[in-house]
Amino acid sequence: MLGVCRGRRKFLAASLTLLCIPALTWIYLFAGSLEDGKPVSLSPLESQAHSPRSPASSPREREGLEARVREVEEENRALRRQLSLARGRPPAPRLGNHSGTYSVEEGTGDSESLRAGIVAGNSSECGQQPAVEKCETIHVAIVCAGYNASRDVVTLVKSVLFHRRNPLHFHLIADSIAEQILAMLFHTWMVPAVRVDFYNAEELKSEVSWIPNKHYSGIYGLMKLVLTKTLPANLERVIVLDTDITFATDIAELWAVFHRFRGQQALGLVENQSDWYLGNLWKNHRPWPALGRGYNTGVILLLLDKLRKMKWEQMWRLTAERELMGMLSTSLADQDIFNAVIKQNPFLVYQLPCFWNVQLSDHTRSEQCYRDVSDLKVIHWNSPKKLRVKNKHVEFFRNLYLTFLEYDGNLLRRELFGCPSEAGVADASNKDLQKQLSELDEDDLCYEFRRERFTVHRTHLYFLHYEHEPATDGTDVTLVAQLSMDRLQMLEAICKHWEGPISLALYLSDAEAQQFLRYAQGSEVLMGRHNVGYHIVYKEGQFYPVNLLRNVAMKHISTPYMFLSDIDFLPMYGLYEYLRKSVIQLDLANTKKAMIVPAFETLRYRLSFPKSKAELLSMLDMGTLFTFRYHVWTKGHAPTNFAKWRTATTPYRVQWEADFEPYVVLRRDCPEYDRRFVGFGWNKVAHIMELDAQEYEFTVLPNAYMIHMPHAPSFDITKFRSNKQYRVCLKTLKEEFQQDMSRRYGFAALKYLTAENNS
Repeated sequence: MLGVCRGRRKFLAASLTLLCIPALTWIYLFAGSLEDGKPVSLSPLESQAHSPRSPASSPREREGLEARVREVEEENRALRRQLSLARGRPPAPRLGNHSGTYSVEEGTGDSESLRAGIVAGNSSECGQQPAVEKCETIHVAIVCAGYNASRDVVTLVKSVLFHRRNPLHFHLIADSIAEQILAMLFHTWMVPAVRVDFYNAEELKSEVSWIPNKHYSGIYGLMKLVLTKTLPANLERVIVLDTDITFATDIAELWAVFHRFRGQQALGLVENQSDWYLGNLWKNHRPWPALGRGYNTGVILLLLDKLRKMKWEQMWRLTAERELMGMLSTSLADQDIFNAVIKQNPFLVYQLPCFWNVQLSDHTRSEQCYRDVSDLKVIHWNSPKKLRVKNKHVEFFRNLYLTFLEYDGNLLRRELFGCPSEAGVADASNKDLQKQLSELDEDDLCYEFRRERFTVHRTHLYFLHYEHEPATDGTDVTLVAQLSMDRLQMLEAICKHWEGPISLALYLSDAEAQQFLRYAQGSEVLMGRHNVGYHIVYKEGQFYPVNLLRNVAMKHISTPYMFLSDIDFLPMYGLYEYLRKSVIQLDLANTKKAMIVPAFETLRYRLSFPKSKAELLSMLDMGTLFTFRYHVWTKGHAPTNFAKWRTATTPYRVQWEADFEPYVVLRRDCPEYDRRFVGFGWNKVAHIMELDAQEYEFTVLPNAYMIHMPHAPSFDITKFRSNKQYRVCLKTLKEEFQQDMSRRYGFAALKYLTAENNS
């Protein structure tokens, strides 16, 4: 009942306002334009150029009055729309050159409250925001540099995608590292109606490098200042976000605020929620000049066309040069300069309600800007300590953040129904994928196996910091392997045995990726190594895509050679240096050779690892070690000729045989693994067969070895052993692969069919 009464009161108030506005308008125009017989300045620029009492020229007075009339007319239209909604009628058509339906009913949001967000607005904001057109593209700009920032961007993007109902165009100002990571991520994410463009941050450094900056964001924290120059000239408006932002509502609501800008307002900002710019945080605290508490630049609405007309580039540069004469450096990067410009030109700002940028750092008073957490729209973790800040609702904020941090990104690949597809990141790839899948027979008993070959797995390269300069002598070797969460405990041991670069592909869910991150950051061994590249391939489908993972790890090495291993093997101590010498000895640079590292195994979880070949031979004789898979799959490594290896002192050549699957060292330009083989069985065998077809020589290294450590059987090998259909499909794929080999390599490939029949 109370809600009905309130609704009637709002309706009555809107009706009275609508009736009174025209009368007030004409009173203002014919009587209120003079103050004591003098014209009142209507323009912010005029208020700076003239005193309130100075006479204005007639043309300028007319222009001011006309601008005010247009503002009043726009307010009238807004009230009519609100009145129409209150009566339950569709809103009157908007004037202007925009047409189309509004994104109120349809979308990809997950709750009714979010679905109604654009129309209903926020309870703490006065008036009704104009709706955003259903298929209108929302432009978002983000400055991103380095490995950590690229991880933060993913969480931000997830929160935006979760609530969005409009096409999105991301403009990413990125360094070469972030561009490589995010380009691959968006390409493999394949989210419909999302476009991504990159802008080279390295080229922009000269624009802001002259500004001394003490903020932890470094030079990249200043690049928002040059967006008017960096972004396309035909782009009129953009939402600019920091990487440490989490959305709790549809970003279209924020985009709709652009309609509220009036006059020369070109910057939408939330007031700073700390006392920083008041200068009272500590003794002798001397901040940059700001208007009152100043504004926070974690969320900015930029009207680019207006700023360009006002010569924004000159405006901020002159202000920065003047202030740096006394301040010497910035403390809060671009935020200091934005505030100094606003101090001189307050007419630039449209002040956003504080719930559009709830700032969570130690000195903020964010609790004062909202009554309940349900009012919040954007959370800003603007503190180096991030989730450790103190706030009465910190648990709610932390849980919201963690929800998106661990949210399955595959669930965000949702279509925007009713919107025409644009040339976004996902569109071309989606069409090709759908064509390939449509050619498969869904009634085929091996359909799921065949489908896996075409599955695009979301991939996040270099999940942690990576830094390695290959050796200048051209002999450097990278160890390549793949793993899932149940093999994580092997990482530290491998790092202790192999001091060279490592490239790892990890098959994880979003939640497991965060568990891995915590595990790695808590390990002194892993954090002490910067030459390990961790590439996350996110889980999708029901099979372990072993060969896809190997290909991902292989593609992202920086050395000329690679050692193709598995995660459950420990290389002998010193193998890295030994392989580099062997590369020279066997002239791998100019010959097609595959250097074989003999494989052994132990059944003991605790092993005194042999430090030499002599010690390993002794353990073989004692039964502590065995040649790899001698008791279950002898054919896999028998051609290595372990009897000869025992006494060999020089490398020796061996011939390919059926089912041969040794661990080899190759040039980086070798063939990839065949993706049709997933889970358990024939994945390495097919690769070695292809090497042989391409006439690689198999050469066994006499003083190299690796040892397989025991572990519980994988899910895939268990399925292979227990599921007859699994084995049947593997045999079918194997036969198809051999037929493909015959087509590609002709008569020479017949030996593979013959060898298989004789084995």
